[in-house]
Amino acid sequence: MNYSLRFGYLLALLLVGIAGCRKPATPAEYNAKAANAEYYNAALNKLTEVIIHDIFSPPVASRIYSYANLAGYEALVPFDSQYESLGGKLKRFQSGPQPEAGKEYCFPLASTHAFLTVARALTFSVNFYDEFEKPFNEQYKKDGVPDEVYERSMAYGEAVAKHVLDYAAKDSYKQTRGFKHTVTNEEGTWVPTPPAYMDAAEPQWNKLRCWAMDTCNQFMPPRPLPYNLAKGSPYEKELDEVYQTGKNLDKQKQDIAYFWDDNAFVMNVAGHVMFASKKMTPGGHWLAIAQTVARQQKLNMIRTVEAYALTSFALGDGFISCWDEKYRSKTVRPETVINKFIDPKWTPFLQTPPFPEYPSGHSVISTAAATVLTNLMGDNVAFTDSTEFKYGHGVRSFKSFRNAADEASISRMYGGIHYRSALVNGQLEGEKVGKWVIEKIHARKAAVASR
Repeated sequence: MNYSLRFGYLLALLLVGIAGCRKPATPAEYNAKAANAEYYNAALNKLTEVIIHDIFSPPVASRIYSYANLAGYEALVPFDSQYESLGGKLKRFQSGPQPEAGKEYCFPLASTHAFLTVARALTFSVNFYDEFEKPFNEQYKKDGVPDEVYERSMAYGEAVAKHVLDYAAKDSYKQTRGFKHTVTNEEGTWVPTPPAYMDAAEPQWNKLRCWAMDTCNQFMPPRPLPYNLAKGSPYEKELDEVYQTGKNLDKQKQDIAYFWDDNAFVMNVAGHVMFASKKMTPGGHWLAIAQTVARQQKLNMIRTVEAYALTSFALGDGFISCWDEKYRSKTVRPETVINKFIDPKWTPFLQTPPFPEYPSGHSVISTAAATVLTNLMGDNVAFTDSTEFKYGHGVRSFKSFRNAADEASISRMYGGIHYRSALVNGQLEGEKVGKWVIEKIHARKAAVASR
């Protein structure tokens, strides 16, 4: 054997010997690395990317987030004895598969895998996950998770995901597909709006199973103002307020309106050319705010996932409650009335979304989310929101979650798409939804939650 071959052989033996002597990572060591909240954040952000790409409407997006975060939470529960399953707390949800006694698991891995499995099942562009998951999952092995534990944890996450998807299949979502809202053309009722004159979105959304609410109309807001164009009537005053605000919109109000636009599908018109642009949904925006503050407070993985899950359920019930009223009252949008009776050339600063006006969805779901996040992370928590900076929407700072929700609400009148009463009553509705979620859905065990 020549010298170079002999040296290579000896070097190989030496490396094998070193590898064989290296102490494998203990469960405490690899779990500490795997329980990095940034891993779960990356999974959530990938889902948001897919939701934007697939152009899911805001209500549908809230459903996807809720089931994915439920799966992520349930698979992580065994990792922390202070937390418990949401079985028996969410509407008609029962606890699912349990880990095998006496076996080692990496529950943070099971959690992200459960989350991504549900996300993949409920969205369309699965190629996004194909590109993401291989290097993502390899990181757990780099963290020292043994092959046997890796496979067992992946299987457990898969089992939890299947349990959650079985639960999702019974929420009446499939039964609401294909329905169209009937436009009556009665004065004061909703009709499609420019530029795309799209059909009304999700007219059957109130048929979905609630998350925490008893019924879809549990927090029904007051009746909208009667449609009355007589000078000085309450309705005419609110209509004129929208018109005058739109005509005199300063830069600050424009920035606020645009920052909170969150319209998943905006149709742009340039001459004879129309093209669409995609944006984050309101629910995705609030989960990103939750992520921002969770990072700021350095929350661990279980507390971060708890925040995502409970915020998602508040968003989910907020949309069900709001959409129930939208298609009960069928209130006409300001743009329609202003163009017909006041100024045919007036256009709102924001593109009017394709569904009835009352109440304001932003007001309901933002306040519901802010109520939950305040309960979990504290009041007067200042933060800077750069969530949609990459989409050109700027950066804004807030003194608290409620401060952000208030701005999200008033942004809809600045945008020319809501009357003031839809904002005020929407916020009251959202606060009731958020408080109900807090009261009914406790992730932490009673002894822990009472501390």
